Amino acid sequence: MHKAQIFSSQVFKLSSLREIIRDSDKTGLALANGVRTVAANMSSFPDNSLGDIHPRDLRSLIRSGNMHGRSTSGMCKGRTQANIAIVHKSLAQDFEKFCQANAGPLPLLYMSKVGEYGAPPLAEDSDIRTDCALYSVYRDGTLTEKVGDLSEFTEQLKDMVTYYLGCSFSFEDAVMTAGVPVRNVEQGVNVSMYESNIPCHPVGPFKCKMFLTMRPVPKDKLDVVYRITHHMPDVHGAPIHIGDPATIGIPSLTAEHLGGDVQFQPGDVPVFWCCGVTTMPAVKSAKSSLAFTHSPGCMFVADVMATVPTTMTSSPADTPKVVQVFQEPLLYSAASDLAIDQIQRLEKAVQADPGKRGIGHLHILGELLRCVLALSHASSVAVTTGFPCHTELTPPEENDGPPGAVAMASMLQALGKQVTMVMDASRLQLMRDIVEDCVQAGILKESVAVLPYPPTDGTAADREAALQFLTHDGDLSRPRYDHLVAIERVGRAADGTYRTMKARDISSLVSPIDQLFELANETPGIKTTGIGDGGNELGMGMVQDKVHQFITNGPDIACTVPADYTITAGVSNWGGWAIAAALYVLRACPIHDRYLRRAVGFPRDPAKLHGAVPSMETEEKVMSIMIKHGLRDGMTAELGLVVDGLQFASEHGQIMKTLRSILGLD
Repeated sequence: MHKAQIFSSQVFKLSSLREIIRDSDKTGLALANGVRTVAANMSSFPDNSLGDIHPRDLRSLIRSGNMHGRSTSGMCKGRTQANIAIVHKSLAQDFEKFCQANAGPLPLLYMSKVGEYGAPPLAEDSDIRTDCALYSVYRDGTLTEKVGDLSEFTEQLKDMVTYYLGCSFSFEDAVMTAGVPVRNVEQGVNVSMYESNIPCHPVGPFKCKMFLTMRPVPKDKLDVVYRITHHMPDVHGAPIHIGDPATIGIPSLTAEHLGGDVQFQPGDVPVFWCCGVTTMPAVKSAKSSLAFTHSPGCMFVADVMATVPTTMTSSPADTPKVVQVFQEPLLYSAASDLAIDQIQRLEKAVQADPGKRGIGHLHILGELLRCVLALSHASSVAVTTGFPCHTELTPPEENDGPPGAVAMASMLQALGKQVTMVMDASRLQLMRDIVEDCVQAGILKESVAVLPYPPTDGTAADREAALQFLTHDGDLSRPRYDHLVAIERVGRAADGTYRTMKARDISSLVSPIDQLFELANETPGIKTTGIGDGGNELGMGMVQDKVHQFITNGPDIACTVPADYTITAGVSNWGGWAIAAALYVLRACPIHDRYLRRAVGFPRDPAKLHGAVPSMETEEKVMSIMIKHGLRDGMTAELGLVVDGLQFASEHGQIMKTLRSILGLD
């Protein structure tokens, strides 16, 4: 088998859960309490009494007709169960490539020869015509009937190919053995199966949205269940989403779905795995004259044991860790122990405090990891900077902040994110010129929109202006950005003024961009990050009490506007470098990459991001652009290679060397 080299990128119509349910109504599925379940005459509930039966004996029971429509969840514990798709030989190559391109939902265990009824690597004496408890029959892309066996189609099957695809039922025994409750098995119901908004990677005529199974898992067992299933890629592998179902296009867990209604227990979190029911919309999408799949929950049960990890110990690069990114909407993410260790080391490196401001007292341990995980999941990021501390000079801007903003923008662009910058109207052209020079120098791969706030059309800077700026048509459910980042952006103090570290009032030079953060902090769909090195920067409101206690002039200068993530560094630019470097670490982590792409498509090459990782060569180019446009050192007002009173080649160079060493790039 070879991975497909070329895939169709044409626009396509996706088969929907509603269509599948509608078609199923014609063939014995009934609507109950808004959820489709298999009718009483063909129970969909698993039979836990068959947990120890041998698959050979189960297949005999199925052939006898006594298992008609029964879910195989919980049966033949420890054995491999398989989803089934059967297509005409003319479509066989395309469907094989479709499976390879979507290995999460369609892990290919065995592809039969044309007209082959058995599956020798999986089971002895098996016959695909009779060994599933219920089959779906499709004609011209429509589910036309459900049948207990395929014997009547023997002649047609001579020209067809069967695909045996891993099923999550296969890992349930391993998960329970590790002490993790599997609620659907406990409750004697079929697992819940939902249609998501996640598109599979299209190949030829095959194109569809992915189906997912959902299992409630206790919060304190998330690491265990993730690690076990991570090591079982042949049966869908690790989860692809943990948290709010709306994030993946499922309005709620009470929305229309296949399977049973699994009840949550206190402390449970919804965990979603790829599901082999994806075969149904995939087969439908090809609109072939005849095709077959198993019926949801009615799997082919093989003789071979499911491959279960013999130990929970593996290399740090292959050991997953689940991390809660935010509470509302609930989102967990995943990365390897190695990646997390690297990010923690990056965080520690930029806590160096050569200016002896006491910035270490403001540090919140683990914020960098949570911040970059949130940014990794974001699609549109707005960045703001600007600290006009040189009121007697033109421009008044210091050179700490804009270089860090450019470093983050470069990496975010390389990751395919939409990046926007927000600036005071009075210095809007300055930032636009800096951005354009960075594009010309190859630092940014493309231009970045630089927008003024408040808008320059005379709009008053108030909540309504912030609402219109952050959302489409003032609708909080439709944000333009899902993450706002402020780096070395002067923040509003308790008395409503904006002050330097020496408590000098510079309010006349500052636009109230804080309003965007205040509104975003009230909006679950928009996350915020503040990066600073003194406590008077936008986003430092979370640590204002410590600013009062440990920072000179703290009570007068402390910013009161918080952010979801507070990143402190000895120099704010270093915080921007650390975020860019940490985002690279996540892309280079196969565990996080798979989670982010939902186990569809192929792994992405982190080497393509090397040019976006901060380096001394790049930052020296950035600094030359800052000098060209008159940005000066915030402490000495020197126009040169010095930031926050520190020589660029020595003090800043040492931090850069440390960061790149952690990444293994130098």
